[in-house]
Amino acid sequence: MNHNRHAVPLNTTGTFRAAGLLLVTLLLTACGGGGGDFSGDRSTSAPTPAVISGVNSFLLFPNPQLQADGSMQMNSAAYPQAYYAAIDPTGLRTTLNGWKAVNGFGSGTGTELTVVFGDVRDLGYGRRMTARMNVDGTVAVMVENYLVEPAAGYTYNPFNLAAAVVRDPRWHIGTNAIEFSPGPAGGVPFAKFYTFNPVTGARETEANLDGRGGKAMPGPCISCHGGRGDPLTPPGPGGQPLFPLVMNAVSATRGDVQARLQPLEVDALDFSATPGYTRAEQEATIKAINQMVLCTYPIPAAGGFPEDACRRIATVNEWQGAAGAQIKNAYGGDGLPNAAFADTTPPNSFLVGGQTTLYRDVLAPACRACHILRGTGNQSDIDFETLAKVQGYGDRIKAHVIDRGNMPLARLIADKFFTTGMANIMATFLETLGFTVRDGGGAVLMPGRPVADPGPARVVRQGATTLSAAGSQFSTGYQWSIVSGPGGATLTSPTSVQPTLTTIADGSYVLQLATSSGAVQSTPVQLTVVVDNTLTPVPAAIRFADIKAVLQGGAGCTNSGCHSAAGAVQAPIFFTNMDRNGDAVVGDATDDLWFYTELRGRINFTDIVASPLLRKPSGNNHKGLLVTGFDTTAAPGQVARVSYDLFLNWILNGASQ
Repeated sequence: MNHNRHAVPLNTTGTFRAAGLLLVTLLLTACGGGGGDFSGDRSTSAPTPAVISGVNSFLLFPNPQLQADGSMQMNSAAYPQAYYAAIDPTGLRTTLNGWKAVNGFGSGTGTELTVVFGDVRDLGYGRRMTARMNVDGTVAVMVENYLVEPAAGYTYNPFNLAAAVVRDPRWHIGTNAIEFSPGPAGGVPFAKFYTFNPVTGARETEANLDGRGGKAMPGPCISCHGGRGDPLTPPGPGGQPLFPLVMNAVSATRGDVQARLQPLEVDALDFSATPGYTRAEQEATIKAINQMVLCTYPIPAAGGFPEDACRRIATVNEWQGAAGAQIKNAYGGDGLPNAAFADTTPPNSFLVGGQTTLYRDVLAPACRACHILRGTGNQSDIDFETLAKVQGYGDRIKAHVIDRGNMPLARLIADKFFTTGMANIMATFLETLGFTVRDGGGAVLMPGRPVADPGPARVVRQGATTLSAAGSQFSTGYQWSIVSGPGGATLTSPTSVQPTLTTIADGSYVLQLATSSGAVQSTPVQLTVVVDNTLTPVPAAIRFADIKAVLQGGAGCTNSGCHSAAGAVQAPIFFTNMDRNGDAVVGDATDDLWFYTELRGRINFTDIVASPLLRKPSGNNHKGLLVTGFDTTAAPGQVARVSYDLFLNWILNGASQ
């Protein structure tokens, strides 16, 4: 991971303000005083990607839907093709001008507001944002992004803000847009995401937001706007895969990824000293834009305050609009009495739990913006809005932040996380949960070091079992060994990623994996493999039908109604037999293929133990529910975790249909 040290402070004052004003003057001169045709000044060359050291996964979902050939479906050309076919089937929004026309920009009706600010925290751009609310309650926001000398690196400096103030076309690198409106067939509005070419205005299917190469839309946007990253369907009636349908989505529309508009956290932005663009002069406009954003959030129950009158009542199965409280609190609470934004008070559980520093200095600047838009009314732990919720994700925080380095999910925040005091505060918190996150000298462990991962403990039959260290991070060398177990076991190719363990006797075997990168060695990690020659079915013979039987059985996940259309409480994926492909036939082989594809999307092949298909029924961040057969406190092979073992062996053997 490339941890750049940024020379520009969060609040650019003094000499930086002066430099910004100087640049404004220079830019105005170069642009003929701010008028005329600037096409000759525009740089049409693509920004040069930064040199990548480590994982190139920023703004990419932790579960990118890894396919059998190793490709990431969410980062493929097929993903945006299916997405835009779902939300813009008639092609009215293939250009910025078309998108603006559909959303009423310049129509003279509705409310249209513009602000300019520097995004010092997330992407580093100077940003010119125009937001409008139409008379029908739909909302659309477009943002021109400015980055001076992108080849020098995607970092923030006040020149980016100055370029946005004068709209210098040389540094305009793209326009992002969000539309909150009904789908093609009408119904409940939802958020949709676009990016447009800065020169031609054409809609683009990928976005390079951090200099590390383009990533397929809408992934770079929805990864931090609360969206889901589900797999595409098998080819539909037209021969092309369809964008996934979230089963409990109120809109009931493909393309509704359950994403939300972000509020403007004013305290985290930079502002110009140029008249008309200071924070004080724009504060009222920003508040009005935040009120537009608030109108797009559902509310659990009808509120008695004017700012809530525009909000739809949430169903029990959807996100409850948690970020609405953030907007309200920042403006003084109900009624929004304060003119200026002020984000000062942590949620009460952090105050009571003595973790105000964790919330104020880590969660608020590095985690909250993305997490607060996630979760559902049935399960909202992922929003991190209470101390208990954060504690419940301690193992995943360590995995993503300390080991993998793919969280925080935006590159600038990740860089700051390890070059400021954030990492130390988070490490201290993780230590209270029992995790080892420091080296022998007390320094916080950094992502980029080799991390051994031999995979999860499992139960197998006698004979040959292929092991895998593919989940190991930043590793080029591998060393496996047998620590203990019945005699006669052998390990073939112990220095490979996938050695073979051969056993001739039942019992519990402990193996060890250590990885390396050059001369740097990982901490050794042990793996338990229980051999039981009576195990049925044979792991390699497990198929989707076996998994489906568990999901639909009496000890499965449909009896409570959570994973079916019949229950009042509903999950985003249904496990019941249903007409999934819309051919009016229920439960045929085609429906099974579609069900299999949906369920495979609940497997994280880049981090198997994190798969929702394994974690959710095991009770992890799932209201503490424990489905029979998924008790992971039991040892592999025990009856209490028989279903978990079945699912795990299915996944480890490729999750075949």
